[in-house]
Order: sequence, then structure tokens, then C-alpha cells
Amino acid sequence: MTKGSINVTAENIFPIIKKFLYSDHEIFLRELISNATDATLKLKHLSTLGEIKGDIGNPIIEVIVDKEKKEIRIIDQGVGMTSEEVEKYINQVAFSGAEEFVEKYKDKVEDTGIIGHFGLGFYSSFMVASSVEIFTKSYQKGSKAVRWECDGSPEYTLEETKRTERGTEIVLHIDDDSLEFLEERKITELLNKYNKFMPIPIKFGTREETLPLAEDAPEGAKPETITVANIVNNPNPAWTKLPADLKDEDYNSFYRELYPMQFEEPLFHIHLNVDYPFNLTGILYFPKLNKNLDPTKDKIQLYQNQVFVTDNVEGIVPDFLQMLRGVIDSPDIPLNVSRSYLQADGAVKKIASYITKKVADKLISLFKNDRKAFEEKWDDIKIIIEYGMLSEDKFFEKSDKFALYPTVDKTYFTFSELEEKIKPTQTDKDGNLIVLYASNEKAQHSYIEAAKEKGYEVLLLDSPIVSHFIQKLEGSKENLQFVRVDSDHIENLIKKDETSISKLSDEEKETLKPLIEEAIPKQTYTVQLEAMDSNANPFIITQPEFMRRMKEMQASGGGGMMGMGNFPDMYNLVVNTNNELVGKILATKTKKKQEALIKQAFDLAKLSQNLLHGEELTKFIKRSFELIK
Repeated sequence: MTKGSINVTAENIFPIIKKFLYSDHEIFLRELISNATDATLKLKHLSTLGEIKGDIGNPIIEVIVDKEKKEIRIIDQGVGMTSEEVEKYINQVAFSGAEEFVEKYKDKVEDTGIIGHFGLGFYSSFMVASSVEIFTKSYQKGSKAVRWECDGSPEYTLEETKRTERGTEIVLHIDDDSLEFLEERKITELLNKYNKFMPIPIKFGTREETLPLAEDAPEGAKPETITVANIVNNPNPAWTKLPADLKDEDYNSFYRELYPMQFEEPLFHIHLNVDYPFNLTGILYFPKLNKNLDPTKDKIQLYQNQVFVTDNVEGIVPDFLQMLRGVIDSPDIPLNVSRSYLQADGAVKKIASYITKKVADKLISLFKNDRKAFEEKWDDIKIIIEYGMLSEDKFFEKSDKFALYPTVDKTYFTFSELEEKIKPTQTDKDGNLIVLYASNEKAQHSYIEAAKEKGYEVLLLDSPIVSHFIQKLEGSKENLQFVRVDSDHIENLIKKDETSISKLSDEEKETLKPLIEEAIPKQTYTVQLEAMDSNANPFIITQPEFMRRMKEMQASGGGGMMGMGNFPDMYNLVVNTNNELVGKILATKTKKKQEALIKQAFDLAKLSQNLLHGEELTKFIKRSFELIK
């Protein structure tokens, strides 16, 4: 037997490990299974190279919980270790950074993945165990099995032991403050979280399996039930395979495996596979999203060599794509990642850029291959694409080839198609191309109809970020303006050279304006007298494009607009001086009747904009009956 002291001068290393990693203490199982996986993969590699002769079998990893003995055992059939390797890898290498670790963390508590950073993976065992034993036998011929034990102090023992099987068994004697890890449910939960797709089969207990009856079984025969190993992981998940070897059903099946509670199929998938200048594999899925810009994030899972790292992929996946679902696996990202590391790491930035490019290329391909199917999916994916165009310049540049602009009549244009279509009719007298749009078909129905009567195309842009989005589009092209259909009366939306002649003289207009201003709340409404078609409504309420857009951008978190104070509700009351009712108001002799007509026309205009509520609506209804009488 050998007794010794672990290569660390600071004797309080174990209390520090326990104290500073306690918030993440469940990762001990991930670390130990990762080590077992590495040992098994190394065995397979050596066998492939011919350095190990004979059949190595089908090695697995087994996790055993013994509640009575308060033990957890992790057993592998990998390369194992000699006495010298235990001395090197357990007693020396693992603590190469121990002194730096103690110095850095003795006065502060930070959860920044310090285990992986300092090579302390195996020693995470002591977060849950009062003592740890290792039984191991190397694959090398003539090697003897050894037992190592440490009780959480720098002292350890190392001795020969009786063990005939190749591989390593780690026995954790669970501490009284970590007894939750002796519950089968808890271990199952951790294995599902961290090790669901490890490349080596992991056995945890057994399960009953019913064999199918033979075709010639006699009537009434009962199927045989056998006990089989309960393999808790899928060692060959879809992202580790070549796209050519997978069908759509394979991708959908893997989606259900990732999200068993998600009942809707994904719209489409993107298979990532790159080995230069970094290694990255994975599958991303576009889920169905509604118009609400608050979908659940944390749905993309990050793996390192099939070991789960995190589902917070901020910094790795561009922000707009975090609404997707799926898996990313890269050995270039360490198991323990901090946000500051991700923001500074060059490889991570390249990964984010690659993912953006890959998604854009996939969208271009889908659009080109089956435009009709792409149009049918547009409502479900547009929020992601619009957000991407807004936040990622490179994605915006590529979006010309697939971004769609639907009209209220369900016709889909690319922007270049739209330009060509509307240029003859929707270019104003100053040479600006005016793109009319609606954000709510029902609320803006009368304005849409007025625009369509003029032969104008009206887009339907109804996402919550539309104000930011159109601002970006306007900034990308000269002489381009987006105007919502209810921002002015139809004659003013696209100003032409021709002007309508008013039936009212300037003197009559000067008389009319103060009459109307007196009857309406002028702090909210600005009266605007306009000569329009006599069939157009007498009073029309519009909301100035600039003020409304600023208000919407502020409401949706517009950059640089927070802290500017709330933009007030501002409207224009456009009075059609050519409408018969307006002339009648002016000609009415009694002040009371004149005011009643103004308020009635004003309330009708408000009603058409869904701006009439409560007491005002009650008064309107009462006044309407009075006028009918």
C-alpha cells in the first residue's frame, strides 16, 4: 500500500471546492460519466489502430445507486489505469491548477465553470461525497488492478486490489448533506439532462420488455417478458449522422425525442456540419411561432462531444435564432462556459456567423425549390426573419432573395417584385416610392378599401417589430417611404401634382375651423381642412406616421428611445370641405344643432377607428336616437 499527499500545498482545497461549486453540485455525475466516456472511446480508438488485440466487446457505462450503503458507483469498461497513471492523472495532473484556483476563489463566490477551467472534473465528486474510491485495471497486458481512496483531505491511499475486468469503477460514499442523489428519480433526471446523447450506452438499472409472439404461436399464448438493461441514452443521435443518411421522418422523430411535450411538427430543419475553421455539428428546427415576440428561448441545447453543456446559447447562436429549437455540438466550446468567455472568444464569434449564413442559405434554397410551400409557411416564420433582418446586417443582405412582403389580398412579393409592381402608381410627385401598409386589417378596413379603390397595393405588416423593421428598410434604399394607410386621408398618402378644388371659400374655412376646434379635445386632435372627393367621409381621423411610429418603437423597446418620456396619443381630424355634411354644418344657424352635428360626425370618425368608449359611447348612442327623432 502507498500513502501520499495530493500535489497541492493548500490543505483547504476540498472545502473550497465544496463551497464554491455548491450551486452546481449536480454536475459531478456529468463529469464522471464524461471521464468514463473518454476512457471507453480511447479503448475503441486503440482497438481500431490495432494496439489492442482481440475483441473488446460492446463496452457500456453503468451507474448503480445503493441507497442502504449510501453509495453511487460509476463503472466503465474503458482503458483503465495502471498504478503510475493513477499517480499521474489523479494525484498530479488534476491539481496542476489547484494553487491558482485557491488563490483566485478564496475570497469570492462566482459560478463561472471553474471545474473545467482548472481541470478538477474528477474532484467534483467531493461536492457530494465524503470519500471516494477508485478501482481500476489497465487494458495493458500484465498490469495489476489498483485501488485509490481519499476522504476529502489531501491524503490518499493507493494499493493493489483484486479485479479482473478491464476498466474503472468509481465509488462515491455520499455525504449526509447530499442524500438527494441516492434517489433513483434524481439520478434519472440528471442522466436525461446531461447524458441523454452520450456516445457510449449508459445503463441505469433494468426494465421489463415484452417479446412479440411468434407467428405460429397457439391461440391464448402469453408473450414472454424478459429483464433487459435499461439504457438511458441514445448514443447515435441524428446530428452525428450524415444528412444523406437521414429522411424527413428521421429529423421529425429526433425533434420529438428532444421535445416530447411538443405536439406540433417543426416547419423545417437545418443540418449543420462543418470541420473548418472550427468543428460544429447540429440540427436546428424552425418551430411554428405566433405573432407575439415573446416565444420561449432556451430551447437550443449546446453539447460538447455529445455531453450536454447548457440550454443558454446566448453568444453562440445569434439572438434572432434563439427562437429556433434543436442541438449544437462543438468540441471547440469548453464544458464549462461563462458569458464573458463566450463574448471574448474568436471561435465562438465565427460559429455565430456560420450559423447565420447557414440559416440564410437554407431559406434561399427553400424559397427557390418550392415558393408556394415557402409562402404557406411565411406567417409562421416571418417574425424570426424580420428580427434577423433588423439585427444582423449580413442576414439582411441575403434576405433580398427570400424575404416576402404579403399584401392584404394574400399576394406575396419579394421586395424587388414589389418595387416593379407599384412604381408606376405609387411614386409621389417628389420621386419617392410610397409603400402603403396596414397593421390590422379589421381596424383599418375602410382605409385599406379607399387605397384599393385608387389601385394601390397595401401590404399587411403586422408583427410587433414592424416600426423598427420598416425604419431599417427605409434606411437601406433611397427615396423609399413606408406609410400606414390610416396615417392620412387617401389623397395625401401619395401626393400627386393634381389637387382637388375646395367648395368652401377661404373665408368659410376660416369660420369653420374654430367651430370644430371648439367642439373636440384639441390637446389630442389637430383639425386639418382638406378638399377631397365629395363622396369621401366628412370627418376622417388619421394618426401621423412619425409620431405613431416613434410611439410603437418606444413600446417595443426601441434602441435609444427609452427615457425620452412617453409619446402622447396624437391624431389628425381631417375635415373634407367638399362633403355635403360639412357644408350643412357651416350653414346651420343654431349653435346647439351645429355642435351636435360636429360631435356626431366626430364620434362616427372615432367609432370607425375604435376610439369611442365608455361615457363617450353612451352619449353618442343617446345623441344618435335624438337625431333620428
